[in-house]
Amino acid sequence: MVVWLVLATTTSVRGAEPPALAKARMLYNAGNYEGAIDAAAVARRLPQAGDAATLVLARALLEKYRQSGVPADLVEARDMLVAVHSAALTQRDQVDLLIGLGQSLYLAETFGAAAELFALALSRSALLEQRDRLMLLDWWATALDRDAQSRPPERRSRVFERITERMEEELQRDPGSAPANYWLAVAARGAGDLDGAWSAAVAAWVRATLSPQSADALRADLDRLVTQALIPERARNRPARDQVDATNALRAEWDMIKSQWKSGPVNP
Repeated sequence: MVVWLVLATTTSVRGAEPPALAKARMLYNAGNYEGAIDAAAVARRLPQAGDAATLVLARALLEKYRQSGVPADLVEARDMLVAVHSAALTQRDQVDLLIGLGQSLYLAETFGAAAELFALALSRSALLEQRDRLMLLDWWATALDRDAQSRPPERRSRVFERITERMEEELQRDPGSAPANYWLAVAARGAGDLDGAWSAAVAAWVRATLSPQSADALRADLDRLVTQALIPERARNRPARDQVDATNALRAEWDMIKSQWKSGPVNP
């Protein structure tokens, strides 16, 4: 999946915070990061809103850096995150702080440490909306995957085992979970189990019907994984003289699966 999506910043007690802070949150959630930075800078001057506003400011700077690539934005975001007093935040904002710290590490390409921060945030994800929790799960797996790519091949398997274990647990809770379905196939491939990855991808394609709102995006990701990675890699495991035929056979098999499972169940 590997798509950088933005978690909404919210307050646990709506209407109970200063208007300047509420405005900063609203602008952040609307994707107006410059406006959020300006509003949060005003809210930081208010004693009852200083730490929450600093957090919104930091996360807006992270998004600004992600869009512009200006190093100063990442440095300033990190400084703001360090300045936040966690004890002064609501429980929901404390989760956002963990996410912001993880994002800052991820954007600095410190992927293993980012994954640990995301994992800690996931342990408190009951405070998140389901959409935000699924995004966080995807970030965690993406960070681990990026970390694994920097390791020698013989040291990658444990990372992918960790992803597999978590995604299997997620599927028991929600069989239609898009991140869990996708990353279970990716982790099998990363561990070198191409046949297992193929089976996981096929199962994920079928299970996509269980969550219609995410089915199209999940299937697009699965199709790229299968056609760009699994088919060529599985074909390369055959003798050289058989690789073209193997590629064509695998493509035909995948096309048949997609044709048989085009859409979700029909309501009676």
